[in-house]
Amino acid sequence: MHGLMIRLIALVLLAALAFTQQACRRAPEGAARVVVIGDQPGLADAASGPLSTASAVVVTNVAQGLVRFDARGQIEPGLAERWNVSDDGLSYIFRLASAEWHDGRRITAHQVARILRRQMSASSNNRLKDTLGAVDEIVAMTDRVLEIRLRSPRPNLLQLLAQPELGLVHEGSGSGPFRIADSGGASGEIRLQRFIPMPDDDEDRREEVVLSAASAADAVRAFVEGRADLVLGGTFADLTEARQPRLPRNALRFDPVSGLFGLVPARRAGPLADAELRGLLSQALDRDRLVSDLGVPGLLPRATVLESGLYGMQDPAPPEWAAVPLDQRRDSIAAAADRLFGSGERPLIRVAVPDGPGGQLLLDRLAEDWAPLGIRVERAQSGQPTDLRLIDLVAPSISPAWFLRRFRCDAAAICDSEIDELLDGARAAPVADQRSALFTEASRRIDELQLFIPITAPIRWSLVSDRIQGFAGNRFAVHPLTSLSQRLHRERAE
Repeated sequence: MHGLMIRLIALVLLAALAFTQQACRRAPEGAARVVVIGDQPGLADAASGPLSTASAVVVTNVAQGLVRFDARGQIEPGLAERWNVSDDGLSYIFRLASAEWHDGRRITAHQVARILRRQMSASSNNRLKDTLGAVDEIVAMTDRVLEIRLRSPRPNLLQLLAQPELGLVHEGSGSGPFRIADSGGASGEIRLQRFIPMPDDDEDRREEVVLSAASAADAVRAFVEGRADLVLGGTFADLTEARQPRLPRNALRFDPVSGLFGLVPARRAGPLADAELRGLLSQALDRDRLVSDLGVPGLLPRATVLESGLYGMQDPAPPEWAAVPLDQRRDSIAAAADRLFGSGERPLIRVAVPDGPGGQLLLDRLAEDWAPLGIRVERAQSGQPTDLRLIDLVAPSISPAWFLRRFRCDAAAICDSEIDELLDGARAAPVADQRSALFTEASRRIDELQLFIPITAPIRWSLVSDRIQGFAGNRFAVHPLTSLSQRLHRERAE
């Protein structure tokens, strides 16, 4: 009897152990807590206007496009399970996965075509609309097959289609990979959720993310205190907030982004209407010192509108004056300013820069570098005429067209009609070499007229906890929140 009792107890313990192991194996790891610097997140329509940083994160993860970026910025299937590009590069055919909107209705190619056409329509305020000017037609061939026809080849089309601006939002609903499980929580939190089929398990694995927004200071504080696993959306303006000793080692990460970071004339009148003055201001700028002050690994000064590594382009040639060290050319720059202004009063230049320590740092450096020319600098205030404004934008693809078309006459305060003709010719050019040659000439003209005063590349930073294993920096600073496998503290599970 005693031996039977021992065996029964052993069987009960073994069963309990097996149940515990199964329960542990199926238990969710816990929700990753992600904070985005900026306004509160929401599922927004890019046709209505530029997406905020937080809304772009929501769209990326809740309303994927035909394709999407993986963590490293490479293209992977989104709503389209596969695609084919014609030999001439003028036709992209996408086969959609069998999927539903979050409200349960079936997704059709006709709906997707309608959404994409709306984003590119004349009434759309989508910031990528102009970049997609080569799109001729978007046609639903069947319920699950969609074709995008181009007027001329665009090898970087998939990079554009993966951007959050071309996420597929239909009547307030998206297609995944996450769905919004709950919104309007504490401090405007949104809970994202997705279920992943597990072939060797009876139940799908649940992945959850709690997404919220905060100021840079509050986001960094939440990270330091362990209330956030991932902080996204940092820029040069708030980088100082992340420079504090309490951050864990290697928590601060930088995306190797490409794009535009520099100054552009904000109005046709005023002192910056003079191309010679714009050139002197560019030559007098100590880019090396500013880049050193920012302290971002790999960041380099830039004196041309184009950067290295763009599709079909040779590395841009720096201006001749860039070969002379700044301390050796200061006297000649000051002498040129004396000739330009004579005995007249030197201008006051008002510059629009972001609030925060980064904007103040840039303003201080401009004032110091331009003082030898007799130029005074101050921050542009509301209601005052602005002479220069900062452009701080990440390029959505590696096409040079995006960099150059911002300086067309219908987009820039000061422009040159010859540049417009070159860019129109490039858009229609059927041969890649011809297109590249036109871009090269347009960029040379922009640099020569100093329609843009380049400084460096944009800065995008994140804070990443050691509990987040699936994060990687990429040149587009677009971060999917899928598969952020975590090592959460035991107390969170409790």
